[in-house]
Amino acid sequence: MEFVKQQEGTRREEFSQLKEKYQATKYKSNSLSSPLYPILKKLELEQKLIDTEINWLKEEELIETITIAEEKEKTREFAALKVKYQATEYEDTSAKCHLYKVLKIIDSGNSLAEQDVNFLKKRKLLQTLKIANDQYANHLKAKIQMNKLITDSEIEWLQNNGREDIITFAQNKYFAALKRKYGLIDPTLPIEPFYTIMVKLEKKERLDSLLVVQLMEKDMLSREGKIAIAYYRLEAEFYEQEYKRTGNKWDIPTVSKFWRKANEPEQALKITNLDLSEIKDSKLKSAILVTRGAAFRDIDNLSDAEICAKKAIDCQSDSHQPYTLMGAICYDRYEYQKGDYWFEKAIKFGANSEDIDAEIKQVIRNEKNDDQRHEAAEYLLKKDSYRYAWAKAYLKKQQDKK
Repeated sequence: MEFVKQQEGTRREEFSQLKEKYQATKYKSNSLSSPLYPILKKLELEQKLIDTEINWLKEEELIETITIAEEKEKTREFAALKVKYQATEYEDTSAKCHLYKVLKIIDSGNSLAEQDVNFLKKRKLLQTLKIANDQYANHLKAKIQMNKLITDSEIEWLQNNGREDIITFAQNKYFAALKRKYGLIDPTLPIEPFYTIMVKLEKKERLDSLLVVQLMEKDMLSREGKIAIAYYRLEAEFYEQEYKRTGNKWDIPTVSKFWRKANEPEQALKITNLDLSEIKDSKLKSAILVTRGAAFRDIDNLSDAEICAKKAIDCQSDSHQPYTLMGAICYDRYEYQKGDYWFEKAIKFGANSEDIDAEIKQVIRNEKNDDQRHEAAEYLLKKDSYRYAWAKAYLKKQQDKK
């Protein structure tokens, strides 16, 4: 009994000293069965506290004790990081020193800022710096493997650290993935400028004029395709924002045109749905009506398309665009002779015959009924076999089906 009392007294003394050491004296109980005693013993033995123990300290408002526990944990972590990143020659063991923050950044997989790089160089921790750079480079490579785009700042880091091999690897991998996404099957397609174009489209960035010209040279904007649709959608969004910013109503037909080319005629109808009586400029009114009528054509609403075309003629009878629209509507209805009448009027008022032919060609190409397409092709070839020689292809397709 005397021995047990002596042991208990020793533990109580130890408990009291630990409370003093770890600033837990506000906890009044000296019972050895208290949760505080084993917690303080763990701190003394340099062992990490678990969440339930931290939560108990919070409940007892032993904030100073928690702070000491956190500092001890940081010190242990700092020692482990110094070993992991070969910085053990650095003598300072306090987690408050700058090296601890640098090693934490490295361990998180992030790149070091210039001042942190200089910090390591100044203290001759070159092996630590090498490990950090290799680790970050591997992180970027893994990101690329998952087909995730690396940022401009990450590319700059690779360039500054002589890792152009990873940049090349990224470009080749992204280019292959982007070609699949945008439906480009040409194996001879050069990586530039098309890699730059597709990356910009992915980032929702508008293309500069040179890139647009290069797309035109490859005929990628004159025919339907995912690149063309993405480009036209960006342009539509840009000019729609410009219209909202400036209130310039001449942006309306431009926005509508780009939405139509992006295969979103509903958006074109939305932007052109306004009270035209408030617009005094007859040319602007006509332009809006023409593009609105064309959008109605896109959704096969030929009645409303015709109404818009006739109103546009009333607003500006000397413009070829409303007549071109009327001609296209008639062709949509298989009224070819009536359509030719309107197309001839369009040419009379300045329309280019090549543009008219392109409009007719598009009508025939978009026709879903094979018999009607065949009939239209026969009509055109009978009218001018040289001018409409392209229509022979549609006759051949019909014969092949038979």
